[in-house]
Amino acid sequence: FLLEKKEKYPENFSTKFIDYQSLKTYIKEEIKPNDLSNLTTNNSTDFKKQVKSKLNKLEEKIFEFFNLIEIEVNNLEKVYQLELNSVELKFQLFFDNFLKKEKSASVNSDDNYLTFQNFLKDVVRLERFILLNYTGLKIGAQFIMTLTDLNFFKSVKLSNLKKQLIELVTVNNGSELVNSGTSTPTAVTLSKKNNGSSIFNTTLVEQSLNSLSLSIPASLTSSEQSSFPPPNSLLPNQKILISMNGPHGTDIIGAVLQCVSKYNLPVEDFVLSRLYHNVTFGCLTKINNESVQIFQDLNVLAKKWESSLFYDSYSDSDKVFNSLEDAPYQDRVKYTATVLNQVGLSSEFLFDFTRLLLDYKISVEKMFKLSGLQKGEMLCSADFKLSVPLNVDFDQFRADLFNLSGKHGTDVALQPNDVFRKSKRLVIFDMDSTLIQQEVIDEIAKHAGVVGEVAKITEAAMNGEIDFKESLKQRVALLKGTSVNVLEIVKEKLTFTEGAHSLCKALKKLGYKLAVISGGFMPLALHVKNHLVSTDGKTLTGETIGPIVDGMRKAELLDVIAQAESVSSEQVIAVGDGANDLWMLAAAGL
Repeated sequence: FLLEKKEKYPENFSTKFIDYQSLKTYIKEEIKPNDLSNLTTNNSTDFKKQVKSKLNKLEEKIFEFFNLIEIEVNNLEKVYQLELNSVELKFQLFFDNFLKKEKSASVNSDDNYLTFQNFLKDVVRLERFILLNYTGLKIGAQFIMTLTDLNFFKSVKLSNLKKQLIELVTVNNGSELVNSGTSTPTAVTLSKKNNGSSIFNTTLVEQSLNSLSLSIPASLTSSEQSSFPPPNSLLPNQKILISMNGPHGTDIIGAVLQCVSKYNLPVEDFVLSRLYHNVTFGCLTKINNESVQIFQDLNVLAKKWESSLFYDSYSDSDKVFNSLEDAPYQDRVKYTATVLNQVGLSSEFLFDFTRLLLDYKISVEKMFKLSGLQKGEMLCSADFKLSVPLNVDFDQFRADLFNLSGKHGTDVALQPNDVFRKSKRLVIFDMDSTLIQQEVIDEIAKHAGVVGEVAKITEAAMNGEIDFKESLKQRVALLKGTSVNVLEIVKEKLTFTEGAHSLCKALKKLGYKLAVISGGFMPLALHVKNHLVSTDGKTLTGETIGPIVDGMRKAELLDVIAQAESVSSEQVIAVGDGANDLWMLAAAGL
């Protein structure tokens, strides 16, 4: 970060930065080898000798390290004083000359406007330079206290000069500078101009300072001076994203909000991210006055909770996002991909899935597991919240996703991440090979001795040689004369699919309505029993009565049930395993 910022400064600044790279190298090459964690013996005597030797070397190297830091810090102080004196002198000379030219000094000429503006840019550039150098000094408080006598640490002169310049370039509309008889900038006062025109175009000022990521305030409301560097780099009415990261979750949230509420700052947005005990909390607020002691308070609390602290500034001209969470992903379509594999999600699949997303420039906003929540459980299912570009060819993406799913034997459900995704109300199941593990007609055929013939007709239907209705009639006809007792035998052997009881119990507890649509036998339903058996009730008739529940009929029944329950099709979940279920699956929201 420091190197990236350093490259953006002119040469007279970029060559004067604290050499953190050499300091890091010194730690790595001189201090780290003498760390006590590098001891290599189990012998008690040798251990004591090694500890003594390393501690002696460590003391020597640390002392030398602080000397190196002190040299760098003193060089920074010299650069600061030199640059500050240069800006002060130039500003004083220009201002003295400006006041001598006219009794009532007007600053609305283009030349004067640009000159004051350039002075402000020089001051802010020097502030940022000091701040960037200071941020790298993350060492003990005892050493930091030795820096308080250095001018750059508090930057009082620089701060005062900035205030004067801000007043000059953001004078309230209809004001002018009046010479009060002295040539010092602080003696200049503001008075109303008769024509009510603006001294400076503040919009132009804002645009000219965009490269410095600043916004010009309407006025200054406080003269409070902070001793902590970050305030000096920020102007009032600046949007700030405060981010704190560390191992103490709720304490971190409380620390940030404590400081924000203490200074009565608005909370415009916030976001929380957790990885086990490591938490990042971000809060978007606005510094609404010049009292920015909040940064010092945040720094103290960050140290207390062993956390890292980061700041990002935004001007009013920056694009406004709906939320911090969506900030990087505007003008895209939101989808959720749910992936499932009963034997566990393999790392190979996860990599190939991620690579496919990259190929289509699809961003992953969030990912979290849906299974493996208990100790010892496998990771079998997960949700990916996706941000999809508007120009993605969805038909091709779905085709590639289907091929990936088949290659890894892993299901992928892709749904729009809208309000309907989490507002499902009705779940409709197929029965054979879905809620139960068998196909009822095949079980009856086994007892009727016609399992081979039934299988051939089933295969023909699957090959598209005959349609479902005709195949069902032919298979049922083969069962003619079979004893009705077979139904009871099959009933006793029916095996529910693993998890079916738990799933249905959980869904009902959550308030879902459940339904079963089947194109097979319903011999246990009392109101249709006499239609399925002969008049004497002892053998199967081998005939079908009433409409056959084929694929189209299943979709129609789904719509009928949804209407009866007063829910839309987007709020319906359909579960099925065969080609006969495709129409029903297509009609449902999931």
